[in-house]
Amino acid sequence: MGDGAPTTRYALTLEYDGTPYMGFQRQAHGPSVQEAVEDAAASVVGHPVTLHAAGRTDAGVHARGMRAHFDSAKPLAPFRMGEAINARLRLAAEAVAVLDCVEVAEDWHARFSCIGRSYEYVIANRRAPLVLEAARAWRIVQPLDADAMHDAAQVLVGHHDFTTFRSAHCQSASPVKTLRHLSVRRAEGPLGADHVIVAAEARSFLHHQVRSMVGCLALVGEGRWSAADLRDALEACDRRRLGHNAPPDGLYFMRALYPGD
Repeated sequence: MGDGAPTTRYALTLEYDGTPYMGFQRQAHGPSVQEAVEDAAASVVGHPVTLHAAGRTDAGVHARGMRAHFDSAKPLAPFRMGEAINARLRLAAEAVAVLDCVEVAEDWHARFSCIGRSYEYVIANRRAPLVLEAARAWRIVQPLDADAMHDAAQVLVGHHDFTTFRSAHCQSASPVKTLRHLSVRRAEGPLGADHVIVAAEARSFLHHQVRSMVGCLALVGEGRWSAADLRDALEACDRRRLGHNAPPDGLYFMRALYPGD
């Protein structure tokens, strides 16, 4: 796009299976969600585009409602834009879909305008191997006490130094975050009774924070840790005190929240 050229900003809601990707962000050593959507959008609008997202999920992490935006010098009705991008994604056999496309103000930013992000982590608590959910849930064979996990999770809610639950590669300026919500529930119904769901919400998260919290909560569910052990790990502010880091398979970016939502 030339300097000063009029542009339209489109906000996308994306669903994707993170299994074939090295993560959301473009990588030199493998495919990414960002690359897939940018290439598809560029083929629609006829010029390179840069996609900005509410979050940068890791390799193997999925999304049900990732928000992202890009600018286009070719104006199209939002519905047509979303449909055209989906057509290119299908043609390239990408594991990404545009669920919604809307036109937004030029100062709206998928990342910097975002005031809240929510994740869910799915644990398949069963002995049988995963078939339909392979790479989409974390299988734990030992029976889990979801109520004990939920009670212990409340230790982590609030404003804390989450150094223990932070990846050594985290680029955040501070390990201090405010965790607004953390809950654990056993799914209901015959098809979901062997599933334990961990839900987390905050303005932003540290790298690996959700997976690290889930890994420690699983230890509580197995009876190997207590709520006091979890509190000790939090207050230690020491990554070496982390009990376990859950795999990426069961993690889903659910929703990004913006002013006015």
